[in-house]
Amino acid sequence: MKNKYRLNSEQTVEMIRSLIQQGVDKMSVIVRHSDRHYTKDPRMEPFMGLNEKGKEFAFELGKSLPLDMTPVLFSSHFGRCIETAYLIDKGFTAVTGKQLAHNTPHEMLTPFYIKDINKAMSTMGNTGSDEFILKWFNNEFDEDMIQDPGVTADQLTNFMVERLQEIGHGQAAVCITHDWNIFPIRKFKLGLPFTQEDVGYLDAVAFFEKDGKVFATARDCEPVQVF
Repeated sequence: MKNKYRLNSEQTVEMIRSLIQQGVDKMSVIVRHSDRHYTKDPRMEPFMGLNEKGKEFAFELGKSLPLDMTPVLFSSHFGRCIETAYLIDKGFTAVTGKQLAHNTPHEMLTPFYIKDINKAMSTMGNTGSDEFILKWFNNEFDEDMIQDPGVTADQLTNFMVERLQEIGHGQAAVCITHDWNIFPIRKFKLGLPFTQEDVGYLDAVAFFEKDGKVFATARDCEPVQVF
């Protein structure tokens, strides 16, 4: 069966390798989970795990990561993100023999910005997912339903910069999350226009330091200073 979204794991690895070649010796990378099961019942959405292809993709990503950049794993509390982090861990270990520290689930990698899940799901059912996000980015929703998207982008960026600052040289904080957590960073920090297809499975934004400044970059844009 065809993937619902593109698989961009190769582009993510290529981006990481390119940064290393440019002299970046530590980074934090926010990554969308791998291919997963879907449901028509919104109440079941948090419980949709990876499908078999998704498990394979995550394991292969772990195997493909540069051997000289050890992952430090974080994830959303959702099962598909925890599964993705676990399989990246196992793929990396299969190649290197290194035993990684356990994945750390974190609220900032969940859809924390949704304040009223029932109202948001009802509204999205009426508008469709793409239109909902466009309206969100245009600040057309009350904040009792969903938080301001610019504030959300700031909080996510701060979280990624904190992870960057707390790791050591030769490490990469790999943070497994949802496409909706990556969209605001791309829009409000990288200045990229929104289309839902722009964040595929295992797609990513990387944060790194250079000359005392912090930059963010994605596979389809040049680095942008964020601090």
